[in-house]
Amino acid sequence: MMNSFTMKKAPRTGSKRSLTILAVAVLSTLALVSDTVQAAPLPMPAMTGPLQSPSPFQFNAGPLGKLDITGVMSGMGLWQDNPVNTVSPDPVAFNGYTHADISNGQIFIQKTHGLIQFFLQAGAYNMPALGTPFLSTGATTAGYYGPLPQAYLKIAPAKNFSVLIGKLPTLIGAEYTFTFENVNIERGLLWNQENAVERGVQVNYSAGPLSASLQWSDGFYSNRFNWLSGSLSYTINSANTVSFVGMGNAGQTGYSTLATPVYQNNSDIYNLIYTYSSGPWMIQPYLQYTQVTANPAIGVGRGTATKGAALLASYSLTPHVTLAARAEYIASTGNTTDGAANLLAYGQGSKAWSITVTPTYQDHDFFARAEFSYVQASSYTQGDVFGPQGNNPTQARALIETGFLF
Repeated sequence: MMNSFTMKKAPRTGSKRSLTILAVAVLSTLALVSDTVQAAPLPMPAMTGPLQSPSPFQFNAGPLGKLDITGVMSGMGLWQDNPVNTVSPDPVAFNGYTHADISNGQIFIQKTHGLIQFFLQAGAYNMPALGTPFLSTGATTAGYYGPLPQAYLKIAPAKNFSVLIGKLPTLIGAEYTFTFENVNIERGLLWNQENAVERGVQVNYSAGPLSASLQWSDGFYSNRFNWLSGSLSYTINSANTVSFVGMGNAGQTGYSTLATPVYQNNSDIYNLIYTYSSGPWMIQPYLQYTQVTANPAIGVGRGTATKGAALLASYSLTPHVTLAARAEYIASTGNTTDGAANLLAYGQGSKAWSITVTPTYQDHDFFARAEFSYVQASSYTQGDVFGPQGNNPTQARALIETGFLF
């Protein structure tokens, strides 16, 4: 994802007034449906926890049938040391020590029954990630997936078979895209090597404890439909699941945007993910391997790979309070003289580890959480890490996020 400290082009960004209008639209829509019947919780947006989405507002939309509406409104504050001095000023990347912004102003509308179903996600969002420059919410929304980040049609002729068409969430990785969906506010170092949203077609099938998905898409939102993805999951029992996920570019894409980093968009990515969830515990270790083959046309003189491992865990201390943590390590191959790609953004052959701790409080629709994260790079190239000159190998951050799920 956001894996470069050099932002070459500023995306068009909406003003703060536009974000306010989005927020008002979300609240106004909810007001219109506030007297409708509440239904059971929905599968989308997907949420690892500890945050729990309330029951949706359900209303009759005439020929469309019954629709469900949920939403999230939240803001966040950030402190960081060793801010990165990017070549372009904010709103492309934030270079200071403190910042406050909207983290989510989103509404979700979906139909979850019948042959023809759909999911729409609209609004403003932020995707803070460890070890990368912090982007304003306006820059994130405009530069990545726009004000409609996910929207797809679902054809479901059977309970165990469906086809999705549109802007889809990725199959890869153990972390979801948006802050409220995950145990931590920020996404991790391994997530920076993975895509998040893609345009394409996905087929899902399940049989007993096995479930599989196959996807043809544009990968890192490149608008070039040359990516093939697949996932296979086995549910051992109610508490244990193991998954293998793989994806790769079957062709070549030679350009780069904020949402389409050229090296990652020409890579192969593999995950092995184990999930344990029972009682107050959620434990999720996973492995990641990525590789970019030698391709002088995109500036890769030698094939380059990354190997990473992460452990995510959360424990519910009380019905309202949860403590979550994430630990990661990732290493890349190559050096500055052999033509390898700079996949971690800290220099060819660089390595990094991180630790993140996130306590969360939720009472009905209201939630508040804090976070402390620390990143340490090694085998880095001077000028490619943190601080105004890019020579400091560490960065610490503290965040708070609070808001409402409805």
